[in-house]
Amino acid sequence: MDKNAGIDSNDDLKTKIAWLYYIEGKTQDEIAKLLNIGRIRVLRILAASRQNGTVQIRVTSKLSYCVELETALEKKYGLERAIVVPKPQDANTTPDIIGNILGAYISDIITDNMTIGLGWGRTLSASLPSIAFREQSGVSVLSMLGGLTRVSGVNPSEFAWRLADRLSAECYLMAAPVFAPDPRTREALLAHPGIKEIFQKASRLDLAILSVGDLSPFSTISEYCLLQRDELKSLEAAGAVGDVLCRYIDSDGNIIDHPINERVIAFDPLEIRNARKIVLASGGWEKYSAIKGALGLLKPHVLVTDELVAERLVTTED
Repeated sequence: MDKNAGIDSNDDLKTKIAWLYYIEGKTQDEIAKLLNIGRIRVLRILAASRQNGTVQIRVTSKLSYCVELETALEKKYGLERAIVVPKPQDANTTPDIIGNILGAYISDIITDNMTIGLGWGRTLSASLPSIAFREQSGVSVLSMLGGLTRVSGVNPSEFAWRLADRLSAECYLMAAPVFAPDPRTREALLAHPGIKEIFQKASRLDLAILSVGDLSPFSTISEYCLLQRDELKSLEAAGAVGDVLCRYIDSDGNIIDHPINERVIAFDPLEIRNARKIVLASGGWEKYSAIKGALGLLKPHVLVTDELVAERLVTTED
């Protein structure tokens, strides 16, 4: 019988396997023999270590074309920094790849006692495994929009508290739905002392981390039925190309005049411009127009995107 059976949850075992494989260069078979466990178990623990962030791998060189695009983006949009990832072989993995790079970047720039405001979405959630754990950071993390009534990995609240856990941070959650049923209910919820406190903190951010949504049937808002299809069609007819913090914008970055925007429980994207640093992370060809609009709306300091979007942003006339 495997004498180590049942201790997959043991952090020491996970760390030892990761160390032997990635640092000491042992093969999976060698590790299995050294620890007297099965090779399949070693493989499973190594895979989990990548997924949960125990092991973080960075590619430190870049494709020259991506570097050229970064320079062009910085010049055209006045960015402090652009980070462009190569076009993935599978377009469906774009959010995960951008999220991975975003997480590494966030780990490098977060300092103690920061106040960090967060958006939501698959890309931002995918950043979590690449963010290094910290202890006693004095960081405050706040979700800048309401949550979903149906729990998922891309729930704004879920992302905020998971990031707070990695940073040993104080976490502020907006205890309200992201869309109120009507403007009157929205105003009543915004008057709640706890929500008012989050809005006050959001007006003094050291760092804002945001993404964008689109109007496709595969968007998070469509997937979780936060808005009905006829509502999304109405937004599109009004000129919307996507959303920032669930406020719908046009391709020039203007918040459109639409009843849906009067029901959103979220911090005003225009006021996020007061943050000391704004990081916008999003990619995929279907989000090009929304990303372009968000660049105009937010005036971010940093953009993390993919090669296809970057190329179109650089080459398309304003």
